Amino acid sequence: MHTSESDLQRQLAHLHAAEFLYEQPAFPEVEYIFKHALTQEVAYNSLLVERRKSLHEQVAQAIEEVYHSQLEEYYSELAHHYTRSGNTQKAVDYLQLAGQQAVQRSAYAEAINHLTPALDLLKTLTETPERIQQELILQIALGTVLTATKGWAAPEVESVYTRARQLCQQVGETPQLFPVLWGLWAFYLVRAAPKTAYELAEQLFTLAQRVRDPALLIVAHDALGGALFTLGEFVRARDHLEQSLALYDPQRHHSLAFLMGGEELGVVCRDRLAVTLWWLGYPAQALQRIREALTLAQELRSPFNLVFALGFAAILHQFRREGQLTRERAEALLTLSHDQGFLLWLGWGSALQGWALAEQGRAEEGIVHLRQGLGALRATGTEGTRPHFLALLVEACEKVGQTEEGLTVLAEALDLVSKTGERFWEAELYRLKGKLVLQSGVRGPASENSNTQHPTPSTPAEAEAEACFLKAIDIARHQSAKSLELRAIMSLARLWQQQGKRAAARQTLADIYNWFTEGFDTVDLQEAKKLLDQLA
Repeated sequence: MHTSESDLQRQLAHLHAAEFLYEQPAFPEVEYIFKHALTQEVAYNSLLVERRKSLHEQVAQAIEEVYHSQLEEYYSELAHHYTRSGNTQKAVDYLQLAGQQAVQRSAYAEAINHLTPALDLLKTLTETPERIQQELILQIALGTVLTATKGWAAPEVESVYTRARQLCQQVGETPQLFPVLWGLWAFYLVRAAPKTAYELAEQLFTLAQRVRDPALLIVAHDALGGALFTLGEFVRARDHLEQSLALYDPQRHHSLAFLMGGEELGVVCRDRLAVTLWWLGYPAQALQRIREALTLAQELRSPFNLVFALGFAAILHQFRREGQLTRERAEALLTLSHDQGFLLWLGWGSALQGWALAEQGRAEEGIVHLRQGLGALRATGTEGTRPHFLALLVEACEKVGQTEEGLTVLAEALDLVSKTGERFWEAELYRLKGKLVLQSGVRGPASENSNTQHPTPSTPAEAEAEACFLKAIDIARHQSAKSLELRAIMSLARLWQQQGKRAAARQTLADIYNWFTEGFDTVDLQEAKKLLDQLA
C-alpha cells in the first residue's frame, strides 16, 4: 500500500505540530528537518532494513539525475547513500571520488574517512582486474594522506605502499608503479635507509627514461638528489636537484604534486637544493633558494607545502647559526603543524625551537624541547636526520657543561651513522666530539692576546681532540662540504693557537676562508675572520 502525497503532507503537518520537525524555506517546496538527531535515528531505525536500502538507493539516483552537471559537489552524500543502500560498487566509486577530492583540499582527516571504508568495502567484491586496479588507486591516495598526517616513516605508510607494489605486480605494466615507488622512496629516506632510498630513486629514473616522460624525469632527479644528500654526496645531489628545477614548469607540472604525496616539486626541490648549497659553501645562494620556496608555498595556499618550506627554512637558519630566525620559523612550523595534525613536523619544530632557545642563553629549557622533539620524531618512525638533531642536543649539553651526557649522546649519533649510512652530518659529529673531549681536559683556552710562538706539549685530551678535528676535516673534504670543513678547521686552529702553533693555524684557516666567495655576514665566516685577525 502506497502513501498518497496528501497523506504524506498530513503526516508531516502532524509531526510539525507535535514539534518533531521544523520547517525550512526551500525551493520549490518547504523542507522539513528533524529537531533532534535522536528523533531522526528512532524514525530511521523504525523502517525495515530493505525499505531503508531502497530509500537510500532512490535518493542517490535522484541526486545523480537532478545534479548530474555538478555531481562533484555531492560525492560525499552519494557515497553515504550508496553505502547504506548496499550498492557496494557505487559506494566504493563515490567514496574514492570524495576521498580524492578531500586530498586536493588538504582535508586529510575527511579523506581518511572516505578512503578507509572504500578499501574495506572493496574487499567484499569479487577479485577482478578492475577491482585490483581500483584498490591500487585507493592505496596510493591513502598513502598520500598518511604521509601528510603521520609522517613518511610511519609503519602504516610502508604497509600501504608495499601492498600497492604487490598490486602493481598483479596488474603488470601500469603508470601507477611510479607513485608507488616514490612513496617507498620517501618512506626509506625518512626511515634512515638512504641506500635503499637511492636504489628506489634509480628505479624511478630508469622508469622515467623508459616511458620517455619528462615530467616523471623531474621527480626522479629530485629523488636522486634527496637520497644522495643523505649519503653525503653533495656535489652529485646538487647536480640532480638543479636538473630537476631546470626541467620544472609550474604551469605544466603542478599535477605532479598528486604523484608525490601532495608535495609541490617547486617547493620541496628548492628546499633540498638550499640545504645542499649551504653544505657546499654557498650560504647566500642557499638563503635565496629557501626564500623562493617559502614564497611559492605561500602562493599555493597549501598547508602541507608551507609546513615543508617552514621546516627547511628553520633548519637552514640553524645551519647558518641564526638563533632568532630559527626560533621564529620553528614556532610558525609548530603552530601550523598543530592546526593541521602534521606529527612529524611537530617533532622537527620542537627540536629546532630547543636549539634556538639554547643558542639564546636558555640551554636548560632548550634541552627539554630538544628531547621532546627527538621523542616525537621517533614516535612517527622517523630515524632520518636523527644524528643531526642529536648533535643539536650535544651543543646544548656543552653550553651547560654536561660533558659526559654530551659524549653519550654523540656515541649514539655516531653509531646511527655507522648503521644507517646517513652521513650528511658526520663531519660535524666528530668536530663536536673533539670539543667535548677538550672540555673534559685540563688545560684552558689561551688568551686572545697571547703571543706564544713556541709549541707546547699536548695533553691526552688535546691529542684525542686533534684527531677528531682532523677526521672531521677529512670527511668534509671528501664530501666537498665546505661549510663543515670551515667549522672543523676553526676548531683545530683554536687548539693549535692554544698550543702555540699559530703559523700553522693561520695558514690552514686562511686557505679555507679564502675559498669562500659569499656569506661573509654569517656567524661562521665572521668568527673565522676574527680568529684570523687574532692569529696575524
